[in-house]
Amino acid sequence: MVTMDGSIVNVALTVLRTDLHASVSGLQWIIDGYVLMLASTVMLSGSIADRVGRRRVFLTGLATFTAFSALCSAAPNTGLLIAFRALQGLGGSMLTPVAMSIVINVFTEPRERARAMGLWGISQGISIALGPIIGGVLIDTLGWRSIFWINVPVGIIAIALVRVFVPESRAERPRRQDPVGQVAVLAALTGFTFAIIEYPHTGWLSGPTLTALVIGVSGLAAVVIYEPRRSQPLIELRFFRSLPFSGAFIVAIFAVGAYSGFMFLASLYLQGSRAMTPTDAALTLIPMALIMMISGPLAGRALGAYGPRAPLVIAGSALFAGALMFLDLRPSSSLPHVIATFVFFGVGASFTASPTTNAAASGMPNSQAGVAAGLASTARLMGNAIGVAVIGSVFNSGLGSASVQAGFTSAVRPGLWVIAGCGLVTIVLAIATNSASARATTNRVRYLFEEPNTRTTPRHGG
Repeated sequence: MVTMDGSIVNVALTVLRTDLHASVSGLQWIIDGYVLMLASTVMLSGSIADRVGRRRVFLTGLATFTAFSALCSAAPNTGLLIAFRALQGLGGSMLTPVAMSIVINVFTEPRERARAMGLWGISQGISIALGPIIGGVLIDTLGWRSIFWINVPVGIIAIALVRVFVPESRAERPRRQDPVGQVAVLAALTGFTFAIIEYPHTGWLSGPTLTALVIGVSGLAAVVIYEPRRSQPLIELRFFRSLPFSGAFIVAIFAVGAYSGFMFLASLYLQGSRAMTPTDAALTLIPMALIMMISGPLAGRALGAYGPRAPLVIAGSALFAGALMFLDLRPSSSLPHVIATFVFFGVGASFTASPTTNAAASGMPNSQAGVAAGLASTARLMGNAIGVAVIGSVFNSGLGSASVQAGFTSAVRPGLWVIAGCGLVTIVLAIATNSASARATTNRVRYLFEEPNTRTTPRHGG
């Protein structure tokens, strides 16, 4: 539910624009309100679950997500839909990381755990790929509100199953809560996102935009100044001394940002520029979904054989090529051209997730590997929010007062160049931060987390 709800709304953008009279920035907030809350609170929810009980927090998340899904389906206007989406994201933050912790706690035998985590990964990939397809069919047959109320029976069934089958568990040594760090992260993400989304309407020097920028900068400064002073910070800044970790974090933001920005534009292109129905748009996305299902395991094999560099270079190259092909799309472009363009983006997305998580956690001490992997997941959520905000605002600026159907071709070009740039950044960082000398920096970071009585002086360059 959580992963699918992050992608299913893309297919509803044109219908929401018409039915709720939503502006382009309103559409951006309908997506980003959900993702921002998810990204801002996912690590807090994980630490609370470790302390008070994973099953308890998971059930709370299911109830919250289900209740606000129902409210989303009944939202009478854009403002309330954005608010309900944000609270839906809060519920989602109690599900994704906690579910992974439950799986790890239940399956203690290494082979069974690996198989369970593989199924977990497959479910994530399928959800991302099938979300727009299922959304298109639901919208055409039952209306856009159905993409939210469909979560209600699923959530109720999930609550019943969790109560019967999932055991309670807690961490032996839960991390301390960090409310100051949590507020700082939320302020930074929300402030910068608000400024990016709203500047096409208000301008960079307007009061609301400047206020949002000040909030964002203050939140970021608080993270940088306050977090290093804590023994168990919400965000462990020492990780960023590792070049592979820093590279994976930045690549996750840029690559996922490129894909989420593409999905925002793709929905407007298919239903706005080409005037497709939601079902026809969903059918057009099926080849991309199939490629994502196939490419996910291939990315895992490439990761095992060659390390993160090769799959990330493939991801960046696919995103760059897809952006260049999208530049040539017109309302009258042939369907094979459209599908080929979308397939490149599917490859780019599916070759990003596992390599960035692996690159972030690899080489870290066991006590910190989960935290590092969690930060990599947070980076992908940040990329999702930032991609929609940046690409949507660039498109909105180019569109001006023109309709999507009339002005799409010219308005979309600057955003596609931004996406192409994200692909190039992914390639460069994949190569630069996964060399032997770059990996040596991870050894030095690992040394920082060793107990004083077990430390060994790292060798030169290691």
